Amino acid sequence: MTRTEIQKRLRDTGVMPTSQRIEVAELLLSRPQHLSADQIIEKLQRAGSRVSKATVYNSLKTFSETGLIKEINVDATRKYYDSTTDAHHHFYHVETGELIDIPIDRIDIAGLPDLPEGTEQESVEVLIRVRDRAR
Repeated sequence: MTRTEIQKRLRDTGVMPTSQRIEVAELLLSRPQHLSADQIIEKLQRAGSRVSKATVYNSLKTFSETGLIKEINVDATRKYYDSTTDAHHHFYHVETGELIDIPIDRIDIAGLPDLPEGTEQESVEVLIRVRDRAR
């Protein structure tokens, strides 16, 4: 995506395209990927960016809230940010931290319970945890 396309995408989701947000968005939206905040900060720093850690976290929160990216909570202490916002599932490799997309049509979910009164289903996302086989 070009810088102009990034700015338009930010505006289209209601996000003010500041130079710092554009830097974060350019990195994260450059291709389909799953990155943690620390990975994003590290990549920005290696590229010579001076965007602060707080700005990265605030930008990611804003991007998630507006639907620009998806937040994937793999456990109580680990979060990844997914540049693919279409409905899909994931494999999560617990030893490497790698997330791999699973197309939505590759998993059939049957027998979901009745929803609590006064609610509606927002989404169902499956996270399959994997590890290397013991040898």
